[in-house]
Amino acid sequence: MKTKTFLVILLALTMTTQYLWSKTKLGEQSFFQLTVYHYNTALQEDILDSYFQDALIPALHDMDIQSVGVFKAISNDTSANKTLYVLFPVKSLNMIEDINVKLLNDEKFKSAGKGYLDVKYDSPAYTRMETILLKSFSLSPVLKLPKLKSPKDQRVYELRSYESAGENIFRNKLHMFNEGGEIDIFTKLNFNAVFYGEVIAGSKMPNLMYMTTFENKEDRDAHWSSFGSDPDWKKLSSLPEYKNNVSHIDVTFLRPVDYSDY
Repeated sequence: MKTKTFLVILLALTMTTQYLWSKTKLGEQSFFQLTVYHYNTALQEDILDSYFQDALIPALHDMDIQSVGVFKAISNDTSANKTLYVLFPVKSLNMIEDINVKLLNDEKFKSAGKGYLDVKYDSPAYTRMETILLKSFSLSPVLKLPKLKSPKDQRVYELRSYESAGENIFRNKLHMFNEGGEIDIFTKLNFNAVFYGEVIAGSKMPNLMYMTTFENKEDRDAHWSSFGSDPDWKKLSSLPEYKNNVSHIDVTFLRPVDYSDY
């Protein structure tokens, strides 16, 4: 009898452990790499487009990284300093080095990317590039494909960066997004967020970044108008514990290229 009881308890504990493990795995946070390429000529843009479309994205897909986003700043049409953004998820920081090693040994990738990889010193593919590493928010652990119906050349993707005056203040803003319910408001109002992430390596820290997506500019403006008047946001933003937790905001409007997975 005692043996039977022990086996029942052991089975129950095993099932509970498996359940908790599965819940943890489903909700565990991931990492994102966001690389920004700065360029200023049409030739550089052509080199970058060819490299991403023909070499990098196929190589990442072969590594089972199926969600690679490529976006260009809408302001590129009038700006001398043009920018292109590449975003993809990684399961761990070690995976970033694994990707680089695999690319260095991938002959198909090196052949397809020859025009980018073998540029001369006096005709570079970009003026400069910067890499930002992000850890997903606890309540938004993975990248999400936006549910939009408009053609890609009409969409508006909004990338926001929120800087804070100090580390503890920054943690307060993270809390506001997660436990405080700010993400819930964005979800309720259907902002179609691709990601919410804490910057763990980048040129502007401490800060967080997130990307929301819209059918077009009018749709974007309508969503933010609804957000500003939302009673839940008014209540949340008026709480004294969340005052002054953002010191600077950068907003960049992007559009996905035709070959982007997003």
